[in-house]
Amino acid sequence: MYYNWKENTNIEELKIVCNLIKNGEIVIFPTETVYGIGANAFDEKAVGKIFMAKGRPSDNPLIVHIADKRMIEEIASDITEVEQKLIDHFMPGPFTLILKKKEKIPDIVSAGLETVAIRMPDNVIARGIITFSGVPIAAPSANISGKPSGTMVEDIRKELEGKVSAIIDGGETDIGLESTVVKVIDEIPCILRPGKVSVEDIKKVVGVAELGNGIFKPIDENEEVESPGLKHKHYAPNKPAKLMYAEDEKDLIFEMNRAIKKYKGDVVVLGFDEHKEKIVISKNRFINLGSKNNLEEIAKNIYSALRKSDELGGQILFIEGVKKEGLGIAIMNRLLRSCGYQYEEF
Repeated sequence: MYYNWKENTNIEELKIVCNLIKNGEIVIFPTETVYGIGANAFDEKAVGKIFMAKGRPSDNPLIVHIADKRMIEEIASDITEVEQKLIDHFMPGPFTLILKKKEKIPDIVSAGLETVAIRMPDNVIARGIITFSGVPIAAPSANISGKPSGTMVEDIRKELEGKVSAIIDGGETDIGLESTVVKVIDEIPCILRPGKVSVEDIKKVVGVAELGNGIFKPIDENEEVESPGLKHKHYAPNKPAKLMYAEDEKDLIFEMNRAIKKYKGDVVVLGFDEHKEKIVISKNRFINLGSKNNLEEIAKNIYSALRKSDELGGQILFIEGVKKEGLGIAIMNRLLRSCGYQYEEF
């Protein structure tokens, strides 16, 4: 079933969707970050349907989405003072916190770990579904595993329709990148997966924060991870891709044009608005990520641009990178993973 809630939420349809959740079915719904594919977090069989629909590896934990802070008591225990400060400041929002889980959460949700990832989305539709279902919802991004996440229903409907019981269309998501995932280690918040909430944002709240080791380099496939998006193939287009960056944009444009010439122009480029006339490529092979000075616009466009690149053919995809600071850390993390860490800095 497809429901269009772009303008407003249909109450009768909301009841149907919530009954599906209660009865062990899975649904696609919007959040402020990306679309999720969710099920009752307490229902092991229902959560198993998510893994089947996505083709998701079982050692990749899910995030449990809640509607209010009271729900945390059902899911997690032994919350520290630092963790509580993070909860109070960043929830609701694009922020996920790793906490010690209670037995009520099935192992399939946490990939057998003793921790659980918890997030309170800042999206009316998502919070409404969780509230009226009466249960927390375990949900990864709505996409086939390994492919770019979905920021609008049009991008994901074809690949997932028939694998879920309902698709709720809330329009394009606001942020476009998945949430920041944090674990507090020895009273220091550590960002395991970067997102819109940055190290600087967290430092303003608790005084300290750091980036995890797996932000810009691959993690061993045999290593246990507590956050989704840290190992296995992610965000990948269908063709080989390479990420390119230089402090001096003239150097970047020169090197990119040289690489394009090597492939006789049979490439696709994800680039910035300011460079579309400087990169020597057919206009229909240049996908505009937005202004180089607007990281929020770039973040919002990444996944749709990666999906569009698949429609345009070409031997290879070249992508312009950004400086690794602020939101640029999250952008580069996703682009590095989409390119399989094929990266060159000039």
